[in-house]
This record gives sequence, structure tokens and C-alpha cells, in this order.
Amino acid sequence: MPAACIQQLPWFTMTYGRVKRERGGGTNNTQYVLPLTSPLLSLSLSLSLSLSLSLSLSIRLHPELFQADVDEFCQYYGRRDGGACFPDYQRKPPLRGQESNYLGDEKIEEISRKHKHNCYCAQEVLSGLRQPVAVVHCGDGSQRLFVLEREGVVRILTPDLEVLKEPFLDIHKLVQSSLKGGDERGLLSLAFHPNYKKNGKLYVSYTTNQERWAIGPHDHILRVVEYTVSRKTPNQVDTRTVRVLMEVAELHRKNLGGQLLFGPDGLLHIILGDGMITLDDMEEMDGLSDFTGSVLRVDVDTDSCASSYTIPRDNPYFNSTNQPPEIFAHGLHDPGRCAVDRLQSDNGSLVILCTDASGKNSSAGRILEIAKGKDYEHESSVYDLQASGGAVPVGGFIYRGCQSRRLYGSFVFGDTSGYVSHLLKTEQWQERPLCLGPAGSCGSTLVGHILGFGEDELGEVYILASSKSMAQSHSGKLYKLVDPKRPQVPKECQRPLEPPELLMTACSRHCKNGHCTPTGKCCCSHGWEGPFCRIAKCEPACRHGGVCMEPDTCLCKSGYSGAQCETAERGMPSDQEKDGILDHIIDMTSYLLDLTSYIV
Repeated sequence: MPAACIQQLPWFTMTYGRVKRERGGGTNNTQYVLPLTSPLLSLSLSLSLSLSLSLSLSIRLHPELFQADVDEFCQYYGRRDGGACFPDYQRKPPLRGQESNYLGDEKIEEISRKHKHNCYCAQEVLSGLRQPVAVVHCGDGSQRLFVLEREGVVRILTPDLEVLKEPFLDIHKLVQSSLKGGDERGLLSLAFHPNYKKNGKLYVSYTTNQERWAIGPHDHILRVVEYTVSRKTPNQVDTRTVRVLMEVAELHRKNLGGQLLFGPDGLLHIILGDGMITLDDMEEMDGLSDFTGSVLRVDVDTDSCASSYTIPRDNPYFNSTNQPPEIFAHGLHDPGRCAVDRLQSDNGSLVILCTDASGKNSSAGRILEIAKGKDYEHESSVYDLQASGGAVPVGGFIYRGCQSRRLYGSFVFGDTSGYVSHLLKTEQWQERPLCLGPAGSCGSTLVGHILGFGEDELGEVYILASSKSMAQSHSGKLYKLVDPKRPQVPKECQRPLEPPELLMTACSRHCKNGHCTPTGKCCCSHGWEGPFCRIAKCEPACRHGGVCMEPDTCLCKSGYSGAQCETAERGMPSDQEKDGILDHIIDMTSYLLDLTSYIV
């Protein structure tokens, strides 16, 4: 125990002698020689020193168990310059780049004793965003973050905290959004396929008012689509690869939901709100709102070219005639983001937690644990949230990161007012407010309304906030939740970066006139056939030796014309004189097409 700390202890304020530290025999054993005249006082101090040294040894072996003791001791009995207090626990980082368990120059006195051990820092990572709604990663090892903006743009934030100039996805011309507060329309969610690194598939949900739905009582439609990343660059989506999975007509602009997430089982979950739809609305829409207020579960890993997904056989309504087979659970009202636990439970089941409103037009909230076949109009929640002045609960993530040991396994969430909290499950779920330190201690602090949460590849949690509600305002910010008692990136949490790669599967390289399924099958577009869709198809077939060059387009031999080369031209020479240059070109073209198909 350093003498600097011993001299701070209350029982050393009396002048009974000097503390002398000696090292003998070249060992690291430290002896404290106390020239005291009182035997009783010597015995008392010896016992005190023994207890202190035992505590120091215990903390060295198990620092996470005695973190609070270290803080308390150093706060009241440590050196005023913030130097060493307990062995190996330095209040300021060493000069030569060694790791420290503390942030330098932390102002402990500014954090109240009541919340001292619960406080975290909201570290500002990015600003100038236009109404951000979500932050996701693609799981390819590149550690890129993809920031969704409500108007229909997805931007890439690199590990160096650089925002790429060209957006990853820009569909603002398709997305219908609004500047009015409370209007939830816009780009809603993005989920990357679990095998994204190989197949390049991603899934997007947004609201739109395309012409095909122009007639009817609805206000807009919620569309879920599939895209594929570009073959030329891993930092952009090829928007020509779009495939529509489903469309849901909606009457109102609140309680939309629309979140997409994949579970560890590889199935896509689509979470939809009730859209504030009443029974009268449902009758008026004639069954188009069967999905509202439900969690849908589908399997996108299909070889079928006719359907973009299949129904898992263990869905609760797989064989039902009364409910759509896509429904996994229902009875939700206003799901404010759901989180699936990265770690499966002991019995292999998934844990999905969602924040939700307690009822239609209710200001109170609840947290649900989504289970197969449950109706949450009648099922109890795992935790009920108190009404907080009309603020809507916003779901976050189950923390499985490495930077904070204290937060591990907690469900981090908040509400639109800026309140942040977390649930921790022991025997039951218990809520604990999550204290965020001030800017003086953390360097930045959370400002504005919470719009959403995010997660990176390492499991660390992010918070999206904006001080204004207008979609055109660039006041959105991205914060990272950091435990100030730990290094920002502890050594055991570091992972090597893998540069993003181009798609290299056979389907992605050769399927030019069709699309690849997530499983790698090339599905031909209309008018193409053969391996990897390289052969044009004409229906009806070309006649009189004509060659199908493009879908339903024949190249006719000289002397014939028409869509299928069915018409013979007048005044043509005899058959023996027809073999001209054009005939040879057509024959050679046909041969090359057959040869190319054989090689592929």
C-alpha cells in the first residue's frame, strides 16, 4: 500500500512518527516501519495495515467485485493530484500508452453519490444527421455503421468515424415522409441478411403511395423489399435488384411499426403496429389490414423464383384458415423497436423484447417478451412503464457488448423525452434508471428527443437523438453509450477489421439477366432462359432460320420479315442464291450463342 495513501488515513493524522518504506532482498515485499511508543496503538495500526493489504490483494485478483470500494477509498483517502492510490489502479493514464481502468481527470464530485455507480457517458460520435431513425451493422467484419434517415437515405459511417460522401442507399423518391410532428411515415427499418457477406442481401421497409395503390380508402402503404449490394462496390446498393416481399395498406400515420430483424435462427421478423385502426376501418379496408399489430415471421432463404419468401412450418398459424400464416404473435399497438438477444436461452428459444403502448391511444407503456402464438391484447407484459407526460417508449437493445461489464445482459431503452433506462433480469425483470454523466465529466451529453437506438458488430449500444422534429433539420446526433470506469476499447474487446469485399459468388458474377435468391439460385427475368439466364427467349419462336437476339426480338434472314420472321419478301432469288453475307452472320451468331451457353 503506497505511503501516499497511508498518510491520508485518519489514524495517521497524529504525529507519532514517520512512515518509512523499505524494500529488502530484491523482492517486491513492502514493509512499513512505524516508530510508535504506544504498544496498543502499534497493535491497532498493524491490524489496520493487514486489513488494508488484504483488501488490496483481493481487489488485484478480482477488480470487478471491488470496484465500488476502490472508488470510495480513492475519493476520500487518495492523493489530491489524482495519482496512484491502490496498487495497479491509477487515476490518470500512464505516459507510455498503457491501459488504465479509469478515464483521466474524472470529476467524481460532480456525480451524486446516489447515482455514482450507475452513471454512463453518452459520447457524441456524429452530428448533422437529418432525422435519423436507426443504426445497424451488416456483420461482415468491416465494423461499418449504417445510419438511416427518415427521408429515405442510408449513410455509411466507417470505423474511422468518416461518413462516406455517396449514400449506401437513396430511395427518397419512393419514400413518402412528412415534416409534421407525430407523423411516422418514411424510411422505417433496414436489416442485413445473416449471410450478407456472401449473398449481399438486405431488407428495407418504408412507406409510399405508388400509383398501383392510388384507388382505395387507405392513406399509404407500408412496403417491405429486398435489395442486393452492387457488384461493383460494397458501399452502394444496386437499386435495380429490388424485389417486393409484402405490402400493407394503412389508414393512419401513427403506430406504424415496420421494424425488420433477423433472429439467430435466420428467420426474418417484421414488427407492425396497429396503425390506430378500428374494427370499422378493418371492415372498410376489406381484409387488407390483417397484418396490423402483429409480429410476422418468414423465411427468405428460398430457391423459389415465384415467391420471395416461404412460411416456416412451425409458425403458429401455418395451417390456419382464419389467420394469415405469416403471423408469429399479435396484439401489439405501437411497438417502439424490438431487440432480439444474441444469446439464445438454455432451451434454444429466442428472447425478443419490445417496447409498446399499453393500449390504443395510451400514454403508458409496457415491455413485452414476444413468444410464439401469443395475443398481447390479453397477455401480461414482463414490465409496465409509467406514463411520462405523453412520451412514447423507444426500444433499444439487449446489451451483449464487451466494454461495460455492469451493463451486460441489460435491455437498454428510453422514451422520446430523452429518458434512458435499462431492465436487468434476476428472478424477474427490474428497471434501473440509467444515469448519464454531464458534459464536464464525459465530454458530451445527450441532448434532445430520443429517436432510436443502434448496435455495432461488437455489441455496443448507440443512441440517436434530435433537438428538432422536422425531417429537413440537420440536428440529429449519434451517441455511443460508454462506461467511464472502463477503457473505451479494452484489449479483450478489440477485433481485427476486415475490409468490405465485392460479391464473388457464381450467381452474382454470372446471373446478368435475372436475380439471385439468397441461396444462390439465378432466377431469370421475363424473356431469358438457360444457365445463368444467358439465352434470350422468343415466344412464339423465330421461324425460317431467324435467331432470337433479345426477348421476343428475332433477327431474320434475308428475304424474311415480321416479329417471328414469318413473312417472305417478294422478288427474292431462288433458295440456292439466298446464302448471302447476312445468312452467314446469322449462322455464326447462332453458333456463338450455343457455344457461350455450353461454356457457362
